[in-house]
Amino acid sequence: MAGNGTGRLALLLLRRPLFVAAAALYGLYQLATRWGRWQPPGWAASWLADLLCMPVVLTLALAVQRAWRRQPRFTLPDSWLLAAWLYVSGWFELLAPLLRPDRYTADWLDVLAYGAGTLVFRRWLNRP
Repeated sequence: MAGNGTGRLALLLLRRPLFVAAAALYGLYQLATRWGRWQPPGWAASWLADLLCMPVVLTLALAVQRAWRRQPRFTLPDSWLLAAWLYVSGWFELLAPLLRPDRYTADWLDVLAYGAGTLVFRRWLNRP
C-alpha cells in the first residue's frame, strides 16, 4: 500500500525538540497559572502563551496536512502562514474583545507575539 508510512512520518514532526519544548512550556505554564499558585512575570503573563501558540498550532496543522496529502515533505506555504496569523490575531485581538469585553482584552502586542511565533515556525519547524 503506497504511502502507508506517511502518517508515521508526519507524526515525526511532533518529536522535534522545538515543538516539544513549546508544547511542554505552554502546558506547564497553564498548569502553574490555573491550578498552581504561581504568578508569572509580567511579560510571561502577557505574551508567552501568544508566542508559543503559533508554533504549536501550525506544527499540528502541518502534521495533519502531510498525513492527509500523503506528502511527507510538504511545507505550509507563506500565504497559509500569513492567513493563520491574521486569523488568530483577528479573532483573539479584535472579534473576541468586541463580542465578550468582560472576558477578553485586545492587546496589539499580542499580535506581534503571534507574528513572532509564526516566524519561529516558518524558520525552524516548516521544513521538509
